[in-house]
Amino acid sequence: MTDAKPSERVQQSARHLERSAGRAADSADRTTRLAADRTVLAAERTYAAWVRTGLAALASGVGARALFAHILPGWFGALTGSVLIVFSAACFAAGVWRELQPGTAPPEPDTPRLPGAALIALNGFLVLVDVVVLVGLWAART
Repeated sequence: MTDAKPSERVQQSARHLERSAGRAADSADRTTRLAADRTVLAAERTYAAWVRTGLAALASGVGARALFAHILPGWFGALTGSVLIVFSAACFAAGVWRELQPGTAPPEPDTPRLPGAALIALNGFLVLVDVVVLVGLWAART
């Protein structure tokens, strides 16, 4: 009878240890999946920052010509606007590239990623707007 009690304790301890290990594994798996979700959301915020910067550069490029029109020669405003518009197109391209090439693959997240085709279409349109504005900037130059 004295041998039965210690063996029961060992078995209880083993069962308890097995349950604890299972909970720890579930917790680690959940933490990893949540980290993958945070990575996806951070990539979307980075994409939004690239687009926001590109739109600000586009607006600045359009305004540069008008800003410098009465202060400096016309070519200077057009050149400054052109540089800002080209920078805007580079921001749009970098935003898509960074979103579609996130680097090392995280574990599969629960959060869906933005569709690549939609990003390419939207930013392609914005680059087309950049080209039209750039042509208009130089064509309307007086």
